[in-house]
Amino acid sequence: MPMAPSGLLKFHLVDEALLVLDKPAGLLCVPGRGEGKQDCLSARVQAQYPDALIVHRLDMATSGLLLMARGPAAQRVLSLAFAGRRVHKQYTAVVHGLVADPPDAADTPPGRGLIDLPIAADWPRRPLRIIDAALGKPSQTRWRIESRDSVAGTTRLLLEPLTGRTHQLRVHLQAIGHPIVGDALYGLDESPAQPGRLHLHASALAFAHPVTGEPLHFTSTATF
Repeated sequence: MPMAPSGLLKFHLVDEALLVLDKPAGLLCVPGRGEGKQDCLSARVQAQYPDALIVHRLDMATSGLLLMARGPAAQRVLSLAFAGRRVHKQYTAVVHGLVADPPDAADTPPGRGLIDLPIAADWPRRPLRIIDAALGKPSQTRWRIESRDSVAGTTRLLLEPLTGRTHQLRVHLQAIGHPIVGDALYGLDESPAQPGRLHLHASALAFAHPVTGEPLHFTSTATF
């Protein structure tokens, strides 16, 4: 895993209630255990905005759009929006293999599909997750093909998680035989393109402003 850059963070919005910014790949959202894991997004942001609070998280290996609240009142409103599934999230991913249309998707437009597989903690191998029909929690991910690269043997997908399970996108894509390129936990041993980072980027985020109720929509382009 490459180290996250130590330069300035890119902010898409800064106002009295919230912050929207890009998280670099390789950077924790909150401090981890141990002296070597204290550098994180929340600490970097709080150095500039001391009232900034985490509302949701991205995996350390994932880059892209992240929302933070300014103060506990805004944090409560935004946390309820996430819990009530009133926040739209879209991710860009590059996966191994040429993804095909699902065979049973007669009512689905070409190049689209839904992964509906329950996810549970893999307790002997924490923090890994697995598909578990008996113990898993309901988990759904919509996907859409953006492009296929027959030379590299990869597919670029747009992903919409309908639920918010830990490692959901990574586990779901592995389960259908198309792990994300560069995934050290759920992927293949070798990556055909740009090894060294997970090819997963939070590319769109839409929600209502916690104070004004104004609809907000942000996009961020993946660099892979």
